Amino acid sequence: MRILVVEDDKRTADFVARGMIEAGHVCDVIDDGRDALFQATREPYDVLVVDRMVPGLDGLSLIKAVRAARIGTPAIFLTSVSGVDDRVEGLEAGGDDYLTKPFAFSELLARVNALARRPPVQEQKTVLRVADLELDLVRRQVTRQGQTIELQPREFTLLEVLMRDEGRVLTRTMLLERVWDFHFDPKTSVVETHVSRLRAKIDRPFDIPLLHTVRNTGYSLHAPR
Repeated sequence: MRILVVEDDKRTADFVARGMIEAGHVCDVIDDGRDALFQATREPYDVLVVDRMVPGLDGLSLIKAVRAARIGTPAIFLTSVSGVDDRVEGLEAGGDDYLTKPFAFSELLARVNALARRPPVQEQKTVLRVADLELDLVRRQVTRQGQTIELQPREFTLLEVLMRDEGRVLTRTMLLERVWDFHFDPKTSVVETHVSRLRAKIDRPFDIPLLHTVRNTGYSLHAPR
C-alpha cells in the first residue's frame, strides 16, 4: 500500500512514516500543503494521512482541492484540532476519517488499513483531451495547440461537460441541468450565448472546429471524423 503523509511536525512525520514502513507500506512525507496537492494529484496513493494545520495550504483546503479534482483517494485527518465541529468540518471537506493527537499508532494503522479495504473509487481523469484541446481540472487551465485559452467559470464548466461526453450530442435541456443546475427552461438564450462565446475562444483562432451544432438537437464536441 502506498501512503502520503502530510505533516509539518518532523517528529510526528518520522514516527508515522517509520511505523508505516515497518508495517510493509510505502510512505511519502510532505510538510507543505501546496506541494502535497501537486503530489496527490499526480501520483497514485491508497490513503492520504493529513494534518489540518500545515503551511502553504491547510489540510481542509488540500482535501477540498483533491476532491474538486475528482480524486477519491481515502483521506484521514490526523490533527490536534479535536472539537466536534472540527471533526464534522473535516468530514464535510471530503475526509473519510478523523483521528486526534495524541494517538496510538496501532489505531492509526488500523484505520488506514480499513480505508484501504474500501471498494476502490473509479479513477477520475484530471486532464481531459479532445484532439489538440486540453482542459486541466486541477490548474483550471485550458490550452489548444499549446496556447492558453482564458475562459470564464461558466464557460470552463460548459467545456468540461462537453469534453466528458466527447462525441455525444448534448441537448439544450441537458446543458441547462448540468452546467446551470436549471431543472426548468428559463426562456433565455443563455446556452446559445455561452456556446457562441466558447466557440469563439476554442475554435475560431484555429484551423479545425471541434464544437459542432447539431441542428434542432444540441451540441457535440469531437475531433474531425
